[in-house]
Amino acid sequence: MRSHARAMGVLEGAAWLAGLTLVITSAIWTKQTGALPALVGVDRSTQMIAVPVVQEPAGIQSELISSVIEVATPELATASVAAAVDEVSTIDPSYRYFDGKLIRPARVIYMTVTGYSPDARSCGEFADGKTATMHSVWTNGMNLVAADTRVLPYWSMISVPGYANTEIVPVLDRGGAIKGNRLDLLYPTHELALQWGVRQVPVTVWEFVEDE
Repeated sequence: MRSHARAMGVLEGAAWLAGLTLVITSAIWTKQTGALPALVGVDRSTQMIAVPVVQEPAGIQSELISSVIEVATPELATASVAAAVDEVSTIDPSYRYFDGKLIRPARVIYMTVTGYSPDARSCGEFADGKTATMHSVWTNGMNLVAADTRVLPYWSMISVPGYANTEIVPVLDRGGAIKGNRLDLLYPTHELALQWGVRQVPVTVWEFVEDE
């Protein structure tokens, strides 16, 4: 028994000495080579791989960021709206729209202006509810005029102070007594036509802007 215990003690001492030798050897190896020996090294399959991060140069980043900020800022949107308003405000305030198109004043003619109605008292035998262009007298809300087509061709656009709220009205009719610088305004009734009487007024002739 004593010999067996002594043998076990010798073995344990030898194992302890071998372990100590291994630790000292590893320390010396690490100091000399800068790496752990394979026996006690870390399993490299479990190491995390550091992925290099590619960064844009500072100048490019600043430029991109400033571009995004410039697009996104409310100030830029406000400036854009202001520029649009300025552009619209450059249009002559006398410009209007007729038939969905932009028009402008082309010239002014002083004319002798009278009124007429679609009944027989004004139109006689031609009181059929049609104009000389075969349009209904109700066209444009009954706001239309008769003119000498040598002065104002059919479909000329004019405005007459005091008639149809000075809105644009078309030339769609003509009359036997309407010659030269004369104009006849259509009214729903003979009485209203008489109320207009005979006036000398400046008549504005309009044109489409796109025709230039």
